[in-house]
Amino acid sequence: MNLVFNIFTVSAVSAGAFFFLAGTVGLLRFPDSLTRLHALTKVDNLGLGLVVLGLLPHANGLLGGLKLVSIWLLVQLSGAIVAQLMAGAVRQHGPRG
Repeated sequence: MNLVFNIFTVSAVSAGAFFFLAGTVGLLRFPDSLTRLHALTKVDNLGLGLVVLGLLPHANGLLGGLKLVSIWLLVQLSGAIVAQLMAGAVRQHGPRG
């Protein structure tokens, strides 16, 4: 059973790292600020979710799992707030550079 958890962990964390890499490529390749922001918020939240999902079988009990999930939820919340603020600034002042 431990081998199954290890394989699940490696595959989920690897998929999360792939999504982080895809978000970075989107940040570098997309033409304007709003599409770059969209790539970062969506893909990074999915990547972090997969990393947390992969680490859950190795958490130290229920409290460790709740900590991992709460970190993921807080990062989602802060990412959404920052994306809204940045998108509002871009719409109000126009894109720069």
